[in-house]
Amino acid sequence: MEIASLVISHKKASIDEIQKAWHGDYRSLIERVLKYPGIEECVILMTCNRVEVYVVGNYTEKTLLKFAKEMGVPERIIEIHKNEKCMEHILRVASGLESMMVGEDQILGQVKDFYNLGKQHGGIGEILDLIFSKAIQVGKRVRRETRINKGAISIGSAAVELAERVLKSLKGKKALVVGAGKMAELVARSLAHKNLEKIYIANRTFQRGEKLAEKVGGIAIPLDKLERYMVEVDVVFTATASQKPIITKEIAEKVMEVRKDELVIVDIALPRNVEKDVGSVEGIRLFTIDDLREISEENLKRRLKEAEKAEKIVEEELENLKNKLKELRSRKALRLMYSRCEDVKKEEIIEFYNKLKAKYNVDESVLPIIEDFLNSFMKKYLRLPTVRLKEAAINGKPEVIEAVEFLFGGEDFGVSKAENEEVEKRQNPSSSERNEIVC
Repeated sequence: MEIASLVISHKKASIDEIQKAWHGDYRSLIERVLKYPGIEECVILMTCNRVEVYVVGNYTEKTLLKFAKEMGVPERIIEIHKNEKCMEHILRVASGLESMMVGEDQILGQVKDFYNLGKQHGGIGEILDLIFSKAIQVGKRVRRETRINKGAISIGSAAVELAERVLKSLKGKKALVVGAGKMAELVARSLAHKNLEKIYIANRTFQRGEKLAEKVGGIAIPLDKLERYMVEVDVVFTATASQKPIITKEIAEKVMEVRKDELVIVDIALPRNVEKDVGSVEGIRLFTIDDLREISEENLKRRLKEAEKAEKIVEEELENLKNKLKELRSRKALRLMYSRCEDVKKEEIIEFYNKLKAKYNVDESVLPIIEDFLNSFMKKYLRLPTVRLKEAAINGKPEVIEAVEFLFGGEDFGVSKAENEEVEKRQNPSSSERNEIVC
């Protein structure tokens, strides 16, 4: 059983390439990956700066490369992580160590959201549940025990910093924020501390725009008045979830026919809210997430010490996760072993009872006695293999676990959750359960 991830991130890919790597709705993508032979679990993570596919099963690397090829993703922008490296990577992602803005908080919320989506759509099983739960826990710990998330580190605040550099200062300027979601709110909150003359909030749902405007001392405007206010402001920030461009080249050209001075537009949405050709319109300076790399590099230097602390936490928690996975695998192997014994026990109880009934004319009252005897026999007989299997997991001897999986069923004779629970109950039966009749 392998754990692997396909990673397409800002480290190798441009914003356009990341955007093109995502096709279709989340549920259909999960179902598509799970249809590949040997893949048992899957969760997909998508943010402004990354698309990542996590899988559990067999032939994982081959499957992920095939999936990427089918999605039209060039190999040069792909990273494949397997087993320990894969687990380390998601811990680093949740901690903010892999973000363009090192230590940013938004990524932790996004990991949580996609983890829940994965569960909702049936992609997450025992292994990815353990890994992603640990990643979320580690992300919280890193932010609690270090200052890696302090200061202007989000994409939103970096976008404002970029605009501030381009315009020299934002004091007394007018800004327009298109959108009212999480990213747009980060931009608006960052702008609120820059002494602007006005902050306009445009959103498709006007009431939502009003709420954000109230939070930052801004003014809500209807989205259909966008052109008019683009003429007035010094800088426009776009951060909506729209699948189609909000600002087209045609709109930009109309705006610049009226304006007399330069207009700065910072598009931090994915997919893009601003058509690429808008950057060719005279008088417009268009920036995207790709242009935030320089700020990201400066941010990394400032936070190097905090990142070092976070690295140590990740290293420590990775060892903890590896041990938990070993325990999980040994438990699954034990379930296979006990489940097989349960099957044999049921068959033998019926066979033995029928023989006793035929020869001694006993009734069903002897069934609990037979079952108690076999339960006791099973526990004593399997006690040493159980201890040895747990020791093998702790001491890093996967070949022992693999042998048990092979001998007692493994992949071809998996045990359902209901059967697992039944086996565990039978390993520790209550007094009432011991008196039940087996038939």
